[in-house]
Amino acid sequence: MSQNELLALLPLILVVGLAMAVVIIDIVLPDRDDLISAIASGGLIVTLIVIAVCGPLPGGVGLLPREGVQLFVDSSGSGVIVRDQLTAFLDLTFVVIALLSLLFAVDYLKPRGLPMAEFTATLLFAISGAMVLGSGRDLLILFLGLELLVLPGYMLAGYAKRDGLSTEGAIKYFLLGSFSSAIFLFGLALVLGFTGSTRVAAIADVLAGVAAGNAPLSLGLAMGLALLTTGVAFKIAAVPFHYWTPDAYQGSPTPVTGYLSVGPKIAAFALILRLFVDALAPLKADWLPFVIVLAATTMTLGNLVAVTQDNIKRMLAYSSIAHTGYMLVGLAAYAGAAAGSPAEAQGLEALLFYGAIYSFMNLGAFACVAALQRRPGVTSQIASFAGLGRRAPLLGVAMTLFMLSLTGIPPTAGFFAKALVIIAAVNTGGWVAFLAVLMMLNAAAAAFYYLRVVVYMYMREAPDGARPVSIGNFTRAGLIVSAALTVVIGVVPPVTTAVIDMAREAARALL
Repeated sequence: MSQNELLALLPLILVVGLAMAVVIIDIVLPDRDDLISAIASGGLIVTLIVIAVCGPLPGGVGLLPREGVQLFVDSSGSGVIVRDQLTAFLDLTFVVIALLSLLFAVDYLKPRGLPMAEFTATLLFAISGAMVLGSGRDLLILFLGLELLVLPGYMLAGYAKRDGLSTEGAIKYFLLGSFSSAIFLFGLALVLGFTGSTRVAAIADVLAGVAAGNAPLSLGLAMGLALLTTGVAFKIAAVPFHYWTPDAYQGSPTPVTGYLSVGPKIAAFALILRLFVDALAPLKADWLPFVIVLAATTMTLGNLVAVTQDNIKRMLAYSSIAHTGYMLVGLAAYAGAAAGSPAEAQGLEALLFYGAIYSFMNLGAFACVAALQRRPGVTSQIASFAGLGRRAPLLGVAMTLFMLSLTGIPPTAGFFAKALVIIAAVNTGGWVAFLAVLMMLNAAAAAFYYLRVVVYMYMREAPDGARPVSIGNFTRAGLIVSAALTVVIGVVPPVTTAVIDMAREAARALL
């Protein structure tokens, strides 16, 4: 193995090695939650540094060549794994998600007697699956990465095994998740059967011939595409494949809910990019109508149901469904644009930027909920936030910031994320431009339930006997990072431009 190939695999090796180290340390030194958390956090920070050093990042930053490195190359010159600027961008996002999820979990799990080591190892193995999805260029590798992502997720959803809601949500998540994986696998099998290869590049070549009219689009291949679309729609919780989301989110421990709302979702979009954009791009005109319908129904239903929720975890669950619809608008902008046009790359750039911004602002919102619930017995009803702005001023300010960013109010990072998606959709035109209008209407509707939380924090009196809210050191550190990213990317133009440039270069690497 060459030096470049080793550098390309190093971030994934570090995450898997860190997960195994956590298991070993817990065997040797049991019940040392603070030690486990410190080692895991330090290891993830080192991984972030390694990703930045190895690259490739925009501007030629990193030791690896700007065009990327392919690993395990066959005679046709196609590798099963690639490390390019898209992989680096996604890896940075996944590791930040893992780090924030870990910081937010410590102060929540410890008072409830839930072991930190098992949570940490399971989370790291799930993130390693997400990293495989971001770099895979073979159908089998993509499916293995998907299963490595979702199987730990089922365990995390049922982590509070003595809680009936957690068990119920985990069972629903497992059953529907397994069902969707089977559908996805059937789709992969049909695509393999009608194209004759598991390599993404080879599939794209075959489908290019179909798109050019040199071969017909067979019924079996069309069924394969339909099954693939259905399978990934389950994974991203798009309507009407979203039924597992509210129960799984409500029943899971709140830090787990925060992770489930961003980690598997962004990883599933990485799968969509590697499969639909990298392999199925020649037939994008055929799957564009399905993406338009999914985007419109997902964002609209998610927001309409979120308005009716009194439980903040269920509200954020339906909000997460709506944000899936917003990201699908970016995919529709890519699919609706002419091949090679600037609008094509702009749609993917908007999707990637939105995914990264959504990750830390949504994790921050769930962290505020977890901080309020640090003491066992506090419910997740929105009414529990009454008077929080006076009881815990810093926590109230942080929650307000995340609610404003999720709404898309300037100058937060969430505003720029929504703006990029809307601009990309308008530039594409046609029915995709209609999605831009629908997205703005949905964003206005979402302001009602997001700002409702702010109203409770500052315009409602705290319930009698409400205790002071204490924030643990790990949670405080995570909130500072999340809030800083939300503010800095919104109000510091050089930082905003730098992150957008990273998303743009990642999109171009894919194209």
